[in-house]
Amino acid sequence: MKDLEKCKNKKTFVIGGKELDIPVIQGGMGVGVSLSGLAGAVAKEGGIGIISTAQIGFNEPDFETDTLGSCLRAIRAHIMKAKEIAQNKGMVGVNVMTALKNYREHVEEAVKSGADIIVCGAGLPIDLPSIVSDACRKFQVKKPFIAPIVSSARAAKILLKHWADRYGETADLIVVEGPKAGGHLGYAADEAACPDSVDFDNIVKSVIDCKKEYEEKFSKRIAVAAGGGISAREDAEHVFSLGADAIQVASRFVATKECDADERYKQAYVDADKDDIVIIKSPVGMPGRAVRNAFVRSIEQKSIPVKKCLSCLSKCNPAQIPYCITDALIKAVKGDVDNGLIFCGAEIGEIKKISSVKNVIEELLYI
Repeated sequence: MKDLEKCKNKKTFVIGGKELDIPVIQGGMGVGVSLSGLAGAVAKEGGIGIISTAQIGFNEPDFETDTLGSCLRAIRAHIMKAKEIAQNKGMVGVNVMTALKNYREHVEEAVKSGADIIVCGAGLPIDLPSIVSDACRKFQVKKPFIAPIVSSARAAKILLKHWADRYGETADLIVVEGPKAGGHLGYAADEAACPDSVDFDNIVKSVIDCKKEYEEKFSKRIAVAAGGGISAREDAEHVFSLGADAIQVASRFVATKECDADERYKQAYVDADKDDIVIIKSPVGMPGRAVRNAFVRSIEQKSIPVKKCLSCLSKCNPAQIPYCITDALIKAVKGDVDNGLIFCGAEIGEIKKISSVKNVIEELLYI
């Protein structure tokens, strides 16, 4: 990698007293897009690599008969493998969706398995500090850093106040996702469809302002990362100019040799342009940004009956949802890009080739 002194965006990125060389967080992408291969590679470069725990056991032989058990085993295996790849550099963390039926069990296993940081989105992780603290005591392990994903200053204020009042704790990092992000979005469908209508700059600044109260209260620094549509160095520079400590990047890392998805999935990113992107309704209950492939066109016309429910979501009625998101995401990540769901960010059209994690980081940060 190029000399850090030549990094135009060189800045101190500190989480819980630990300083990282690279102010980059790789966003969690499931099912199976960001596992140990991608997360380990990002951490090895000095950033934060994130493993998505969403149905992470999909390749286990007993996934359909013991979904939870297979996922918990896979969480541990991928954390261990990612740390081997990282060679004690950066951080290896996990992303756990609060919308998961077994959200608590996933967090506990990540803590037990030595994740450096737990990132939670797809809803507010109201009880995350309690789950993490209890797991640390139960398994006698070091406490990981905790980071909520928010899409508004209001959400950040609610969560930070609740954590402080109820648990006497605060966040180590806050991830602010904008309306140009991929996958599930914390915005209304019309805002997601017209992301420029959202004043994301103000949201980032407001989150930075609101966390100051809790930095003073707990005498600690709370880092802020912002993401959503960051595809070029100019995007990164803009985020840093707002006062953010780091950038969260996801889509750019899909089109890398280290990404855990099938090569056909990666190629779908390269082949897509901005006109191929659409906002869909997800069974999770949030709008999502995805590639408008044959699968998406089919669910626009009619629902696809759920043949087998794996009880992945806490609020999901198989008889009412338009399709099974687990089945759709697994098909895509395994390479069936016509019949599966391909989540993506708004700037997917800027991705023109399969690169490497190292090159993506250099392109985003260096002169």
